[in-house]
Amino acid sequence: MEKVKSFIISKRQVWEAYKCVKANRGGAGIDNQSIVDFEEDITNNLYKIWNRMSSGSYFPPPVARIEIPKGDGRMRPLGIPTVGDRVAQMVVKQYLEPLLEPHFHPDSYGYRPNKSALDAVGEARKRCWRYNWVLDLDVKGFFDNISHELLMRAVVKHTDCRWVLLYVERWLKAPIAMPDGSLVYPQKGTPQGGVVSPLLANLFLHYVFDHWMQRIYSYVPFERYADDAVCHCRTEPLAKQLKADLESRFGECGLELHPEKTKIVYCKDEDRKGDYPVMKFDFLGYTFRPRLSRNRRGKFFENFTPAISNKAAKAIRQKVRSWNWQLRPGDTLEDLAIECNPIVQGWINYYGRYNPSEMSGILHHINWRLVRWATCKYKKLRGRQQKATRWLTQIAERQPNLFVHWRILKKKKKKWLNDRSRMSREIHVRF
Repeated sequence: MEKVKSFIISKRQVWEAYKCVKANRGGAGIDNQSIVDFEEDITNNLYKIWNRMSSGSYFPPPVARIEIPKGDGRMRPLGIPTVGDRVAQMVVKQYLEPLLEPHFHPDSYGYRPNKSALDAVGEARKRCWRYNWVLDLDVKGFFDNISHELLMRAVVKHTDCRWVLLYVERWLKAPIAMPDGSLVYPQKGTPQGGVVSPLLANLFLHYVFDHWMQRIYSYVPFERYADDAVCHCRTEPLAKQLKADLESRFGECGLELHPEKTKIVYCKDEDRKGDYPVMKFDFLGYTFRPRLSRNRRGKFFENFTPAISNKAAKAIRQKVRSWNWQLRPGDTLEDLAIECNPIVQGWINYYGRYNPSEMSGILHHINWRLVRWATCKYKKLRGRQQKATRWLTQIAERQPNLFVHWRILKKKKKKWLNDRSRMSREIHVRF
């Protein structure tokens, strides 16, 4: 006779959680078990997770600590759970998320269903046109400094499910396996890289920031994506007062605003005169600053608007260089296209949403790397970059769909020629 379980968790819940983990992919944890390895004995592996979670005997294994480079040269610590632990976390996330979602603020965009970073950028763009000032917030070491006590109080506010509370607390206290092999038992924070961590982080900031803003500064709109947020103010004194109050509020909750990255920005445009020390800010890979734009009548004017940031563009160029095409003369253009097209299309989809012309430099950089590859592959082009450039241009004209960015560049070239022709006609008529 099967023993009665302490908690009611169905096998279907575990199976649905596994399908989500598989779709999200991800690397191996401390046990070096990949998703492919996990699937070799999937029945037993999923049964063990269900059996232990249902009986209350599931304890998460240590989280593998890895570090990835940030854009400013520093390293970002990530915690990578095992595949099995990601499945267990997904079971809790799928139970908890529907309970929390109705309470979250509509201008919280990070890690939420049917919301994206581009939605946040677009809303910030509109509000920068309506409000003169922005308070650009940056929380210092957010994921590493979340108070376990305050977070558990927030979770208890929304559910009394015993197994959810039990496992959330165990994940918060799960040891971290450092690169040197030592184990660290955290007193605060939730690992960046975990399945349930983004949901818990959103819940924490909902009460620290979103809900507080609704109560105290309901007339100040904002966009928040995880720990990145911008607030829109009508006056500079209001922005300064909000900054001081938020520093106090975050301090009460065990967090600190980054003293250098948190700044007050003037959204200068055609109608806003005067110069101020800071007139640009970065948000989700975009730089917001005054730029020349053209209205429907063709007239140029100064507009405060976003475009791909220098930091994001630099990271993309580094990624393109890491492909080392010049060391692969055995490949064909088709091989390179198959490999890079999905990645480049993703960049175009994201960074090309607003002011796509700012991506031209990156797209031409990809072409330049292809020229270098051609000079290494073909003897007749070796050391002759101009000839290789003409050769690649001819191929692009014959096969404009081979590389996804060639279509973009072709459209831009056609538009530029049309604009130039129209300008010539206008000059001819005028004189």
